[in-house]
Amino acid sequence: MDKKEEEFLKKLLSTFRVEAREHVSAITSGLIELEKAPDEKQIEIIETVYRETHSLKGAARSVNIKDIESICQSMENIFAALKRKEIKTSPQLFDALYNAIDCISKLISAEKINVLEKSQINEHIHRLEEALKAAIHPQPVSQPSEANEKPETAENKQFFLTPSNTETIRISTVKLDSLLLQVEELLSVKLTASQRADELRDISTSFAVWKKEWAKVQPEVRRVQHARLLEFLEKNHAIIKSLESKLTALSESTEYDSRMLGGMVDDLLDDMKKVLMLPFSSLLEMFPKLVRDLSHDQGKEVELVIQGEQIEIDRRILEEMRDPLIHLIRNCIDHGIEKPDERQGKKKPPRGTLRLAINAKDGNKIEIIVSDDGTGINASSVKSAAVKREIISGEEAGKLNDYDTLSLIFLSGVSTSSIITDVSGRGLGLAIVREKVEKLNGIISIETQPDIGTTFRIVIPLTLATFRGLLVQVNERLFVIPTSNIEKVARTSKEEIKTVENREIISLDGRAVSLVRLADALEITGKVSEGISGESVQVVILGSAEKRMAFMVDDILNEQEVLVKGLGKQLSRVRNIAGATVLGENKVVPILNIHDLIKSGVKAAASARVHTEALKTKAKRKSLLVVEDSITARTLLKNVLELAGYDIKTAVDGLEAITALKTQEFDLVVSDVDMPRLNGFDLTSKIRSDRKLSELPVVLVTGLESREDKERGIEVGANAYIVKSSFDQSNLLEVIQRLI
Repeated sequence: MDKKEEEFLKKLLSTFRVEAREHVSAITSGLIELEKAPDEKQIEIIETVYRETHSLKGAARSVNIKDIESICQSMENIFAALKRKEIKTSPQLFDALYNAIDCISKLISAEKINVLEKSQINEHIHRLEEALKAAIHPQPVSQPSEANEKPETAENKQFFLTPSNTETIRISTVKLDSLLLQVEELLSVKLTASQRADELRDISTSFAVWKKEWAKVQPEVRRVQHARLLEFLEKNHAIIKSLESKLTALSESTEYDSRMLGGMVDDLLDDMKKVLMLPFSSLLEMFPKLVRDLSHDQGKEVELVIQGEQIEIDRRILEEMRDPLIHLIRNCIDHGIEKPDERQGKKKPPRGTLRLAINAKDGNKIEIIVSDDGTGINASSVKSAAVKREIISGEEAGKLNDYDTLSLIFLSGVSTSSIITDVSGRGLGLAIVREKVEKLNGIISIETQPDIGTTFRIVIPLTLATFRGLLVQVNERLFVIPTSNIEKVARTSKEEIKTVENREIISLDGRAVSLVRLADALEITGKVSEGISGESVQVVILGSAEKRMAFMVDDILNEQEVLVKGLGKQLSRVRNIAGATVLGENKVVPILNIHDLIKSGVKAAASARVHTEALKTKAKRKSLLVVEDSITARTLLKNVLELAGYDIKTAVDGLEAITALKTQEFDLVVSDVDMPRLNGFDLTSKIRSDRKLSELPVVLVTGLESREDKERGIEVGANAYIVKSSFDQSNLLEVIQRLI
């Protein structure tokens, strides 16, 4: 090994140690919490430590530390069994897990291991793995003899070396982070200064108003001819005029200072961001070896192509993206790219291509693309895996479109692998990816084509420090919505809000968008402001990946630069809340998590629908028969009525309708009049003459609008007659609702 390779390996191991310690700390905290947690809370904690162990195993594999990888694999088996409730927690199980973590910590810290020490470590690892296996398959415990069991003494432990005191890579980074945080805090000072300038400007405006009023009453005062009163007023007027002059000067000076301070803070913050911006190459240098090792282990040939590695990004985001990218690359190699003989059978080159591209997007965002030219994702397999794991029911799976089906692979436990291996098959990797990306307020999407390949697209912010946010008011409370997720802000009249399947919707660019009150999504109560009580309401349309939803708010105040502040370790994860910010008047305002918010909005809409259904005494869906010879009109009526919550069957003319009525029960018939074979008038007559169908409501929707035609409709027994030229779907729905 030459000097250059040795330096590279040192750098790689140093990076691994930092990451591994974070994983070990998270696993240790999780085990401590798990040991004390009640049964109903354990699954959630197990999932967390399971993921951390999975990520640590992948990181250890990337630097070829087999000992840590082997221990993590054994720990994963324990967590998988706990998750499936095949075993229960016990003091012996926790002892084994804590011993495993201690061993990993010492292996992370050790720098050099001689031959004797290596053999002792292998022996220790063997004992740990046996203890972990025994927890899954308990065996009768025999009393250890003194001959084969020795107490662990200082002599046994001497091969574990302590961390080097010369490690300083973390120190300078912490100092830079601390400096950046202090600079970011200056944003609050900038906002406060701007607020004070606005307040002074308002006071100056009040003086101007007073001056106009004084000018109006001054002639009246002079006509009074009261010397002492005039003298008093003139003296006070002079004082007030002097105060006005000083206030104007102070206001102008404050505005100037505010602009200067704002410019200096912005420049300083930009410079500090640049200091902590690192090129993607600092993260990607480990990936070529990772790809080589993974592909070699699986008997595959994979070429890694990296583009855009020179693009710089916030170091904190770079660190958070390490695990997601490792999981995606492993997923592409294990599930996507085929073996050479299989690729040749598909007329592909024997060597597969894995691309990792980084592109700048919209000035303040980064797009990361991970793609392969492999077999693609089988949607049917994804559905089957989700149903098998009881994540969704078979009925729900049948209703999913392609996008929703592919989204299932990001759920924990969903894997299309037919076997669980040390690399994949547990259904954790992609769940970790989405969780990390959403934590950064990013978006992940997936595209796939059979035998062409799969592409993952991740869009994340360039920096974590600040962003533009929209300040909104809901039930007298303030919230900030990141503008990066806002598609549109609008005021809509209440008449434009429609109800479909007991859910409120509005039309946006020709598409129906669900409407939810932000207060309902956040589950808060209180006084509604006046902004929502008029003829129109204010809505904010949010988008996350392919999902869109409109949220009704009481008031939209302004858009401004926002400094993100964490909620602390005590509140590391709060549903719907991504963090907080401090406004100029020192008011703390929550920042909304868009991904959580859309999920909460869906739940709020669903609960409202369930509540409405309960009020309707849980009546079954009504079944309607639509009779129309025009395919366009038939499709239109079918879509309108299905959206309104009815089960629809169609017939092309009256004769086909009679056949349908004899074989199936319907609650109402909607029919055209002018049709071949049997028109609507004759169809209605036959329905009324049939003893079983005589009470069946019939609504005629026709282009015949003469008085004679309407009278004939009444004569044959139609319950309603709607003319197509004045057709309005709400009118039709109202008529149907009244009849059934």
